[in-house]
Amino acid sequence: MNTNLSNNSVTLSGRVTGEPTFSHEVFGEKFYEASLAVKRLSGMEDVLPVSVSEHLMGDRFHDGAEMCVKGQFRSYNKVVGEHSKLMLTVFVRDVCDYDEAENPNVMELSGYVCKQPVYRTTPFNREICDLLIAVNRQYNKSDYIPCIVWGRNARFAGNLPVGEHVSISGRVQSRNYNKKLSDDTVVTRTAYEVSVSKITVVDEEQSPLEVLM
Repeated sequence: MNTNLSNNSVTLSGRVTGEPTFSHEVFGEKFYEASLAVKRLSGMEDVLPVSVSEHLMGDRFHDGAEMCVKGQFRSYNKVVGEHSKLMLTVFVRDVCDYDEAENPNVMELSGYVCKQPVYRTTPFNREICDLLIAVNRQYNKSDYIPCIVWGRNARFAGNLPVGEHVSISGRVQSRNYNKKLSDDTVVTRTAYEVSVSKITVVDEEQSPLEVLM
């Protein structure tokens, strides 16, 4: 199993929203959850969850602080009632100074299609494909990362078989949606996913097959 950290790399630059809250402790090291508001080119913001250890936080993680974080986009299962829910967070490995000149949201993944791709078109005939990518991690663990692919890339992704090894570039985004519950009430929830700008089929014997936006 590939445990190279380069198969899951994310860099975010943005503004901390709210104060970090304690999450859990591992081998005496405390971890905290925070939210980072990252601007898009449109001026809108993605508000993304980050998980950071106490020794990396220092006194820098506070409401309104601007910073750059580097790490991995990870998933874990959280039991909610009688169901298990896939949760996503950016696991921070390094904290650095905010730089307006840098791309504020860069995601690189290498993993395997682990669920049949779902291709569809919007009412405005925009092509979309949903992918779930399994990314190997150290200690025989895997992260399951939802990705959304657009345009002609969506047509390409819709034909990928389960088990295909792919390399993906894009950005992490947040998206609000409405969910109808069993009692017919409607709640607004937030989904996190990778918006794909480039997808490559990895052929280990030959050059990769690449499709660009």
